[in-house]
Amino acid sequence: MGKMAWQPEENGLRQILQLLKESQSPDTATQRNVQQKLEELNKYPDFNNYLIFVLTKLTSEDDPTRSLSGLILKNNVRAHFEKFPPEVTNFIKQECLNSIGDPSPLIRATIGILVTTIVAKGELRNWTELLPSLCGSLDSDDYNVCEGAFGALQKICEDTAEDLDNDSTRPLNILIPKFLQFFKHNSPKIRSHAIACVNQFIISRTQALMVHIDSFIENLFFLATDDDTEVRKNVCRALVMLVEVRMDRLIPHINSIIEYMMLRTQDDDDSVALEACEFWLSLAEQPICKDVLASHIERLVPVLVKGMKYSEIDIILLKGDVEEDEMVPDKESDIKPRFHKSRTHSQKHQDGEEDGELSDDGFDDDDSLSDWNLRKCSAAALDVLANVFREEILPILLPILKETLFHNDWDIKESGILVLGAIAEGCMNGMIPHLPELIPYLISRLSDKKALVRSITCWTLSRYAHWVVGQPHESYLKPLMTELLKRVLDSNKRVQEAACSAFATLEEEACTELVPYLGFILETLVYAFNKYQHKNLLILYDAIGTLADSVGHHLNKPDYVNMLMPPLIQKWNVLKDEDKDLFPLLECLSSVATALQSGFLPYCEPVYRRCVSLVEQTLNQNFMSMSHPDRYEAPDKDFMIVALDLLSGLAEGLEQHIEALVANSNILKLLFQCMQDPMPEVRQSSFALLGDLTKACFQHVKPCIGDFMPILGSNLNPEFISVCNNATWAIGEISIKMIATEMTPYVTLVLAPLIDIINRPNTPKTLLENTAITIGRLGLVCPQEVAPSLQQFIRQWCTSLRNIRDNEEKDSAFRGVCHMINVNPGGVVQDFIFFCDAVASWSQPKADLKDMFYKILHGFKNQVGEENWTKFSDQFPQPLRERLAVHYAV
Repeated sequence: MGKMAWQPEENGLRQILQLLKESQSPDTATQRNVQQKLEELNKYPDFNNYLIFVLTKLTSEDDPTRSLSGLILKNNVRAHFEKFPPEVTNFIKQECLNSIGDPSPLIRATIGILVTTIVAKGELRNWTELLPSLCGSLDSDDYNVCEGAFGALQKICEDTAEDLDNDSTRPLNILIPKFLQFFKHNSPKIRSHAIACVNQFIISRTQALMVHIDSFIENLFFLATDDDTEVRKNVCRALVMLVEVRMDRLIPHINSIIEYMMLRTQDDDDSVALEACEFWLSLAEQPICKDVLASHIERLVPVLVKGMKYSEIDIILLKGDVEEDEMVPDKESDIKPRFHKSRTHSQKHQDGEEDGELSDDGFDDDDSLSDWNLRKCSAAALDVLANVFREEILPILLPILKETLFHNDWDIKESGILVLGAIAEGCMNGMIPHLPELIPYLISRLSDKKALVRSITCWTLSRYAHWVVGQPHESYLKPLMTELLKRVLDSNKRVQEAACSAFATLEEEACTELVPYLGFILETLVYAFNKYQHKNLLILYDAIGTLADSVGHHLNKPDYVNMLMPPLIQKWNVLKDEDKDLFPLLECLSSVATALQSGFLPYCEPVYRRCVSLVEQTLNQNFMSMSHPDRYEAPDKDFMIVALDLLSGLAEGLEQHIEALVANSNILKLLFQCMQDPMPEVRQSSFALLGDLTKACFQHVKPCIGDFMPILGSNLNPEFISVCNNATWAIGEISIKMIATEMTPYVTLVLAPLIDIINRPNTPKTLLENTAITIGRLGLVCPQEVAPSLQQFIRQWCTSLRNIRDNEEKDSAFRGVCHMINVNPGGVVQDFIFFCDAVASWSQPKADLKDMFYKILHGFKNQVGEENWTKFSDQFPQPLRERLAVHYAV
């Protein structure tokens, strides 16, 4: 006779049911008590048997209590599964499989979660009967058994797709064809499970699915007209992913797919419409997009425009009927965490943007709620399609714009203004003739009586800021600025936020063009300080920081300083050291300090002290949490990063005036620790500060060079672009402050990694430029040590510096290269054409540098002789030949 199956004891069962009842109590003390009892019960091996028993067998209890028992068991599996005795593990597994078809949907779902949790513990290979058993249950005539098994399989596919794909028994070879059979099942719930399971394997291009791809697509088409919303949603999701993964297989059916997706983008169910709308975003990334959409675009554009109107539910959620809410304090939950953008040293005077700056798309105008919705997705789709079709979609859009922009219903007018903003980037050239009429219209809409119209208008105008700034100021910039600043002081918080963001964009476009209006701008921004609630204050700091970055030293007038600094310092004094609102304020002050230069002197001491103290506190807290993790929490290192960046701003703005502050503090000792922090962002900011302190007061940095140099050398790792970039720049700044004998011992530490970086493919532009400048500077100080390697870097060196404008850094780097060529002329012979081109990139080198160039060019010409020089210079492009002839007479 076999062993008796496990049975619970009456007493134990009563205790557990009591516990389950208590855990449903809202009282926190009771909750804590329950947690404690659960921990104690975990010491008894068969506690988990009781839990599974309540879940699967105890039908006398209500479903929520049974489900809760299963969820507690799931948490135990997650925390202690390795410690379960084998008989308990086997009992749980067996019970799950036996009860997979429980009549209650809640119990089935709970068992599915439990099964997935066990599988996630790496148990797929120890539970060999799981997949065959679930697969067998799919064929059951009992709906509950089939649905329960499918529910569990869907969760396993979602959570452990990789394990299924990597398992040596290749279960997917059986599972995927099996799933495909159920696409035509008579229950919508089962059909939906089946597609959802297969969908998990599209993006990873799983081999087992790729074999059946045509049958999969065929089955999807069969379900295209399904009545069930979940099924339609899963069909749309599949097609969106297939665009990315197997476009080749969709092409034969592409016209009917586009027709279908247009229909679904207008689905009565918003969640289906949203899934379908993603299709246009995916398609726009495909090179073939324009060809396949050309014949449909005329019908697609109006569909997207329709989707851009606020739905009734959006308006309710947005409190779109509340016009004045400036007095209502913000809830903490409304405020998204901000991410600090660390300083990267780059050539501050380059044309164009830094690599990888993300523009704010603005489709998150209502970011506090339903994060991604049909309106934003439709707007994003129109934006990307405008970038694909450019001016060609304007004939379709202009009649729509005429109709919507001047509509009597505010919500239709609002969607028209959003359309105008969405197409700004893609259709700019075609829009230019209409802007003289449209911009004044938009400026007039900044005083619309509906707050939601005013806020979208701010955003749309910011998308045309570049054009506005290029026109005579009287025509558009002045009226726009006047009206936008009124909106910064709007009585509606959403409008304040939109206006502040739009104004920051305008500042970036206009830069010093704003100087004549600075008094007026500052008056408004300072007034907003006393008006704004919490969330918008954070955006206001950003607008002030951007203003400082844009106008620079023009901000340093006593009137402006006296207006701006008191409110900033007042906020600085009320914020506590552990308040995260310090981040945006410190970033703002960093820009302000850099711009004000000596104007910041009266405020610098308390600011400097607090930054040093924030760094020190963070390091101490970090030390405590590393030595006693049980007693001390790890600190938020952002406090230290932002403080280091503000110290950089002070050093850059105050220059030699910071010397006394540095002398009376232990910042260099702290910096030594920060430079070795495991977190890349901390190192990035440390090296930026080191470079700025080197420029401002080298006498304090110099005694530490022996400690610092090896750390800098070990951070020349382009895996962390910004860290590497700032370390490289700091090495260059240090080298030009040293004399040859002091610098020589460190050249070997850094030269080889720098040459590696300059020769790597795909190195970002900023890093290339900084590396070239630093190599040049090392050669300026230690030509004997660096010149022998000239041939290894001269070609890349010349190509990376030909594009930067004349400045101090470029000057010192080129002097270095000239010195090295004099030491090792043979190193440049093979790449001399690149050197000629780099020399020609100077517009006005200093006289003595020009003289160095002259000598090298003529020396080379005399060396090879007239005839060879002519042959050589005949390969030059015409403009290069002319420049060298005019400036250097060669």
